[in-house]
Amino acid sequence: MSDKDKVYIFDTTMRDGEQSPGASMSVEEKIQISRVFDDMGIDIIEAGFPITSPGDFEAVTAISKGLKNSIPCGLARAKKKDIDACYESLKYAKRFRIHTFISTSPVHMKHKLNMSNDQVIDAIKESVTYAKKFTDDVEWSCEDGTRTSLDFMCKTIELAINCGATTINIPDTVGYSIPEEFAKTITHIKNNVPNIDKAIISAHCHNDLGLAVANALAGLSAGVRQIECTINGIGERAGNAALEEIVMAIKTRNDLMPYDTGIKTELISKASKIVSNATGFPVQFNKAIVGKNAFAHESGIHQDGMLKNRETYEIMSPESVGVKQTSLVMGKHSGRHAFKDKLTDLGYTDMTDDVIQEAFGKFKVLADKKKHIYDEDIIALVDDSLIVDNKINAINLKSLKVYAGTGEPQRAEMTLDVFGDIKQTTQTGDGPVDAIFKCIKELYEHEVKLSLYQVHAVTEGTDAQATVSVKIEENDRTTVGQSADTDTLVASAKAYLNALNKMLIKREKKSLSGNIEHQKVKGGV
Repeated sequence: MSDKDKVYIFDTTMRDGEQSPGASMSVEEKIQISRVFDDMGIDIIEAGFPITSPGDFEAVTAISKGLKNSIPCGLARAKKKDIDACYESLKYAKRFRIHTFISTSPVHMKHKLNMSNDQVIDAIKESVTYAKKFTDDVEWSCEDGTRTSLDFMCKTIELAINCGATTINIPDTVGYSIPEEFAKTITHIKNNVPNIDKAIISAHCHNDLGLAVANALAGLSAGVRQIECTINGIGERAGNAALEEIVMAIKTRNDLMPYDTGIKTELISKASKIVSNATGFPVQFNKAIVGKNAFAHESGIHQDGMLKNRETYEIMSPESVGVKQTSLVMGKHSGRHAFKDKLTDLGYTDMTDDVIQEAFGKFKVLADKKKHIYDEDIIALVDDSLIVDNKINAINLKSLKVYAGTGEPQRAEMTLDVFGDIKQTTQTGDGPVDAIFKCIKELYEHEVKLSLYQVHAVTEGTDAQATVSVKIEENDRTTVGQSADTDTLVASAKAYLNALNKMLIKREKKSLSGNIEHQKVKGGV
């Protein structure tokens, strides 16, 4: 791979990404993230802004000591004390980069810096020259570059290179540019800075107009060879160019962008999850590359195409970014082909078309009512269709009263219809839900493990309808029950009974299977 084909990936998740309100990361979390980044093959890791806090200084120091492949980098304003802090925190690495910057746009120079053009020129000369004393790897950025006069920008870039900068970064600091304009800016720099061949041009694009990735890739076509980005696109305001989108765009459309990043893309999903966990920022479901739905298909037309050839609706494989497999999500838009394929995955391989059609009809009715269809829901539908002549009586809730509050144990009074018999009981518990579940176990004796109890509101307000999900386990069998009600406690009781009734159907199915096997052994089948 020649230098002109190599695109350096500069990750700033732990510096610019951490500047997202609420995204602060601990030193330990940053160390953990840096190890994944190092394994991924990220070229430069901007570990922090050392002068800003003792915690940032400590994190940059720890990361610089631990990296094996990636180059650690620290950010510094055009001030000697900032550059000193960078050096002191990075000096343990065998190779490191100091990234210094100053604003060059009229609005920033006037209102933020209160400096003239000449004063900014002097600051660039002094800061880059000083940083060069500590390392040969110096990056310089003209903050708010896309709102800077092109003539003045070219003048500052030429000076920074003459003073020792080997990477020149062009930031679209406020996400103001559009792709065509950003590409023209890079082209102008290449054509008007006489010593630009002595430095690598970098792009640092923000996403205020949703164009960060598009701008960075437009810059790539014009001569950018380093892209600054973050995992999950986190960063100030609307965030930065997303690393996963940049890398996979280059890999997927290598016909139009014949470059190489050297990134081990199979670790992208892992990196996304670890950053999401550290920051507490969830990844939106439809986020490109790393979103939960990025490789999920619910539409019947899409599912049918995927089952025939995955290339019909996927331009990259989920495995290429570390996702185990494509997910055919069962929902109201799913077709019969996908439903039958799901049944095969669940172990139903010898079913007649009539049973499949009956179960599919019930599935479509259920899918109109429920947003999330669990495998256990589908299993219950099929079991219900299979055991037509052996249906068992359901256990139904007839009445429920719950007494809760302070000063005395919570108590539940319940009446159930159990196999046609009306039974009543009163139980106390560690909270009203515990009391309710104890009532059910008293009225119908059984032993199961409660592995999930989850409540979420369907609508807003104090009169919101609550949906309760309950998962129970018995030996190798699992069932999920769900119920919605404006009374959360009523929904809890019904959800548990729903799961229990499904478990009874599974028991009946197993009993039927055992009888059939017994008849086979006797020669009766």
